[in-house]
Amino acid sequence: MSELGHRGQHGRRLRDRGIGFTSLHENLDTTTPGGRLVFHVFAALAEFIRELIVIGTNEGLAAARARGRVGGRPTVATEEVIKAARDLLPDPGRSITSIAKLLGVSPGTLYNHIPDLRELRADAVPRQLKARTE
Repeated sequence: MSELGHRGQHGRRLRDRGIGFTSLHENLDTTTPGGRLVFHVFAALAEFIRELIVIGTNEGLAAARARGRVGGRPTVATEEVIKAARDLLPDPGRSITSIAKLLGVSPGTLYNHIPDLRELRADAVPRQLKARTE
């Protein structure tokens, strides 16, 4: 069922319970047939305008992509940064925060760009424990 259909059902349930909407400023009262008509026209116009905005936005993004423009925040995680982080992660003497600070990125950036980061760190912990017991 469409969104308007759901809204219509919801409106009928409210009306059946004696609940209506009255706007004093616009002189709109949904407890009357005329008020319901105006309310539904306003809702339909709002939905129409929203859809036009979405279409225009998507067309603008597609045109920008066609010109080679890419939206969004530029990434700081270059291949060199990720490789350096991967090389430093197994070192038990370095925390993820210190590695991130050294490379000029946030710890979240490392977690986002290195899916196996936790495994790389987990492999380092047993080696660190083994070195302490020897």
